[in-house]
Amino acid sequence: MLKVGITGGIGSGKTTVCEIFSSFGIPVFNADAETKQLYTNSTELRHQLVVTFGEDVFLTSGAINKAFLSEKLKFDEGRKALNDTVHPFVFERFKQWSDEQKSPYVIKEAAILFESGADKTVNKSILVTAPMDIRIDRVKSRDARTSEEIQSIIASQWTDSRLRDLVDFIVVNDGKHSLIEQVRDLHAKLIHQATHF
Repeated sequence: MLKVGITGGIGSGKTTVCEIFSSFGIPVFNADAETKQLYTNSTELRHQLVVTFGEDVFLTSGAINKAFLSEKLKFDEGRKALNDTVHPFVFERFKQWSDEQKSPYVIKEAAILFESGADKTVNKSILVTAPMDIRIDRVKSRDARTSEEIQSIIASQWTDSRLRDLVDFIVVNDGKHSLIEQVRDLHAKLIHQATHF
């Protein structure tokens, strides 16, 4: 089965693009959502997180301590430690999930597809791009974040120009180009490639 990764910076609209693929009957694996499920349901991952970060990584309620982790993620070594701990579990979950699907191809939505090494779990990749001002406006209207917080997140992610050289396809989400038409065209190409995969 052909596996396709979709990535893009915060506010780029990759979730909207995934929803269009889903409307065409293509299953979508949301890496962020699956990670949250694993934080709750995987005893082995929870143990590894404690080994890596200490008991403070979880609240007394058992939920992940987001404030504690946010502090750790401000530093490269903290981000690397989290990625090295969590992503092998997500990769395995994606493999299991993919094996259960019956469609010609599947989509993996991942904000840090290349940064996490998840690009090695897919055969093709798509970058969703949008102008910076549109991205910031989208995130502001969606999340209770300041411009400074959004800029900080953007600065921590790989740039579109860096990702453009790595992906197979690009979807432009600037409000001028039809998203549905772009995804429909890509869907046809991916169906064709899946039949020859």
